[in-house]
Amino acid sequence: MSNNDLELWKRRRLLEMQKRLLAKKTEEEKERVDEEVPQKEKVEAREVLKRIFVGRAMEVWDLACRQYPDIMKRLEAGLTRMVLSGEITEPLDEGQLLYVLRTMGLNIRFDVKIRILEDGRFKTISEKLKEE
Repeated sequence: MSNNDLELWKRRRLLEMQKRLLAKKTEEEKERVDEEVPQKEKVEAREVLKRIFVGRAMEVWDLACRQYPDIMKRLEAGLTRMVLSGEITEPLDEGQLLYVLRTMGLNIRFDVKIRILEDGRFKTISEKLKEE
């Protein structure tokens, strides 16, 4: 190989390395921006939902999100879009939201505890039955 061929080869290698480095930096920048955008969208979507939810609807929503995270992410985007476009204008309470979710096939499970107030303290049903 002559010196010209060697110089040409070095320049090509250097250009290839620079292209790879630039592509890697661009990809990292895109990933960083993609990570920031969902957080902003999530906060914004949550704020929109808070505007239409009344009563304990937000608690029902959070419970559904814990039980069905993938479905609720898609539903959150769709519901937010419908609110912003004006398709949904009336507030939703917990009963209406639960009805919508169950109509979609999501069986939201609640942690229900029945307690009895006796002598100034709450007792569970099992404690009450053990006493008798």
